[in-house]
Amino acid sequence: MLVAGVSEALAAHLGWSVTRVRWSFVGLSLFGGAGVLLYLWMWVFIPLDATERTPVTRSFATSAWLLGAGAVAAMVAIATANSETSPYFLVLLTILLTGAAVAWSIGLDREDPSKGPRYRLLVRSFSAGLLVLTGVLLLLSRGARPDALTAVLAVFMIVLGAAAVAAPSVVRLWTDLMAERAGRVREEQRAEIAAHLHDSVLQTLAVIQNRAGTGTEVARLARAQERELRDWLFGGTAPTGADLATDIRDLAGAIEIDFPVRIEVVATGEESQAPAAAVVAATREAMLNAARHAGGDVSVYIETTRSAIDVFVRDRGPGVDLTKLPADRLGIRESIIGRMARAGGQATVSAGVGGVGTQVHLHVEASDD
Repeated sequence: MLVAGVSEALAAHLGWSVTRVRWSFVGLSLFGGAGVLLYLWMWVFIPLDATERTPVTRSFATSAWLLGAGAVAAMVAIATANSETSPYFLVLLTILLTGAAVAWSIGLDREDPSKGPRYRLLVRSFSAGLLVLTGVLLLLSRGARPDALTAVLAVFMIVLGAAAVAAPSVVRLWTDLMAERAGRVREEQRAEIAAHLHDSVLQTLAVIQNRAGTGTEVARLARAQERELRDWLFGGTAPTGADLATDIRDLAGAIEIDFPVRIEVVATGEESQAPAAAVVAATREAMLNAARHAGGDVSVYIETTRSAIDVFVRDRGPGVDLTKLPADRLGIRESIIGRMARAGGQATVSAGVGGVGTQVHLHVEASDD
């Protein structure tokens, strides 16, 4: 592919050789530039081949040739500025050629694997240097008859050269600014939505739960929807050590769907180095026991430090006496106490605050290894 692939596409369509098509364009160009206009028209309006997957590789650096032609035009313009002839046409030609070189390197050469970012940087830098140097030399020239138009074009070249150097940084700063502004707008909109939902939907779900009663199907559905909505609204504001708390909250939500119970989970502290898998499993068993045998409201308090994890599960049921449990009831003995012991921790089951209900305390510390 020499330039844009128009000749190859036309040759494939007509059944001609690529060389014959290219020489046809050259011949038509002799008639008032018709060949160039036809080539550009086909380049714009003929669709790309959707089956083409190979990288675009051109046989020569078009940008380099354009820059070379621009440098020649600039030298002739500087030489002409000290003569009787006005060089404004050559100045315009220099601007067009250097601009075309930059546009070509940024647009068409971007798909060429042999011309990476460094190549585009060199083209842009050389173009900027050529424009600035030519503009300065034109302003310093001592023509016999100074040309105001040439002076204006020289100043324009200097400004254009400076813009070519600063444009990438300006575009990058502008893009970052727009991204930051869009992010701030999204956060403000999310905060407004969260506030509105908190003042309306969440309050309505709480009223439904209170009036319907803890064990009813309506209350359980309202509780599940409230939990999902709170997770969506405030999921990004979870406290440190939220992995353990999130696992326990998810288990609590699943238990609430199956049992007439309301489980409140409160977590505090920092990220812990203590083993959490056994704590999560034992906490699930404690919440299940509370849901099966106590119902109503169950509170789960999680406190984590870097060296230990403490979990308290409290219900308001009839309580439990470990000495009176049948020998085949292994839920508390093995799934809670035994599991925590095997993990190097401990679990205690006692009466709740004021002798009401049951409290399960799980504790595990980080190992010294």
